[in-house]
Amino acid sequence: MLPPARRLLVLAFAVIAVLAPLGPAMAQGRVPVDLALVLAFDASGSIDAEEFRRQKEGIAEAITDPRILNALRSGAAQRIAVAYVEWGGPGSARTVVGWRVIGDTAAASAFGAEVLAAPRSFQSFNAIGDAIDHGVRLFASCECEPARRVIDISADNRDMRSLRPAPLARDEAEAQGITINALAILDEDRPTGHDRSWLVEYLERDVIGGDGAFVIAARLRRDFTLALRNKLVREIAGQRETPRHAAMQALPEGTGTREAANAGHPPPMARR
Repeated sequence: MLPPARRLLVLAFAVIAVLAPLGPAMAQGRVPVDLALVLAFDASGSIDAEEFRRQKEGIAEAITDPRILNALRSGAAQRIAVAYVEWGGPGSARTVVGWRVIGDTAAASAFGAEVLAAPRSFQSFNAIGDAIDHGVRLFASCECEPARRVIDISADNRDMRSLRPAPLARDEAEAQGITINALAILDEDRPTGHDRSWLVEYLERDVIGGDGAFVIAARLRRDFTLALRNKLVREIAGQRETPRHAAMQALPEGTGTREAANAGHPPPMARR
């Protein structure tokens, strides 16, 4: 048996070996994560109580799905930081569940339970630009060192009452290296002339931006959880080159990228 002093020395080297890969971020009290993700969900007046409940249930179900946890394990840090925000009226976006680090089933379940238990914040209208600005500011409060930063915007309508229009907020976020993705909640068919949702086209043009930005569409009652799960897997795993046709097979309403709106037709790959 090693003398006590030798045992302590061996233990110290073992601890150093474990912590060394975490780098300077850990030394400064910040937890390295593969992704810092703001889930910014529509709580405006156009989302009724039943739809809102289904949104929150979708988050709780998606975040605990085995495919999400498998995606988590594919990263270098094998954990992500997530915060849940509700938005609606001008300047009134609210952080409902603050930053939580998720690296296993227990942490994912706890986050889902917090989302389900939180009372709905009072919101009105549609201020997507202000929701983006809120998400950008929120990253500063995360005691983590993320490899990537993403804001997820769910919306059932266009930006209407933002203090700062969505394209301006998007452009500033993109300049800071933040990616903005969107989940279009489709409530009705409003044709655009070529079988694509007007809302998807709007989000492509005015809201999403940054590295690999994309839109996924869902009909709330049919496939919201499926859409959110597919979206989270893609974001957590850092997938940047998912073929558009493959995404459309999973979600018939379609997905898109910002280039699609700019070019007038869908590209084969996600935005780089």
